[in-house]
Amino acid sequence: MPRVKGGIVSRKRRKKVLKLAKGYFGSKHTLYKVANQQVMKSWMYSYRDRRQKKRDFRKLWITRINAAARINGLSYSRLMHGLKLAGIEVNRKMLADLAVTDEKAFAQLADAAKAQLSK
Repeated sequence: MPRVKGGIVSRKRRKKVLKLAKGYFGSKHTLYKVANQQVMKSWMYSYRDRRQKKRDFRKLWITRINAAARINGLSYSRLMHGLKLAGIEVNRKMLADLAVTDEKAFAQLADAAKAQLSK
């Protein structure tokens, strides 16, 4: 009985990894061993960065809201506190969009926050 070499299965597995490593620099897209290490590392990066992207966007929104709030004479924290007291529930993503695209609407929200803070 001949020994089992598994050539077809092994080649299929290696080709799958090399296909995932397409476009990588240097030997990372040609040599199986190096490509396999890089593909596994890339999966780790993508897992981590799917979560990090959420943090990055929240930071960006807060920065934009803070800049617009200061134009309207408030700090970010006082604006958010005033909006909470006023019962206005707008998430940071929408507030940041208003700050960039519709300055009048944002100014109205800032005025409502100021009114609540002055009480």
